[in-house]
Amino acid sequence: MTTNDVPGYRVEQVIGEVFGLTVRSRHLGSQIGAGLKPMIGGELKGLTKSLVETRNQAMDRLIEQAKARGANAVLMMRFDVTDAADVGTEVCAYGTAVVLVPSSG
Repeated sequence: MTTNDVPGYRVEQVIGEVFGLTVRSRHLGSQIGAGLKPMIGGELKGLTKSLVETRNQAMDRLIEQAKARGANAVLMMRFDVTDAADVGTEVCAYGTAVVLVPSSG
């Protein structure tokens, strides 16, 4: 979740920072298509699809790490996307792993 608080729950334990990281190489066909798009306009659908898949993989890895450390939630989750040495795209999902319990009252 990208929030600090979850209605109806309280943070019982803060486990700490967790992250999921993946780097995807650029597909030559996508790069060629992307190079032509500025001339004709439009969405770079191949690159969009690749970035969504990469983002989902990073989030899956974040969740795996949080579960492995005993968390049942991740708060303040964010993504960071950067170029990786001109060979691909690095996507990092990160946040704070916590244990949430229902609020009393």
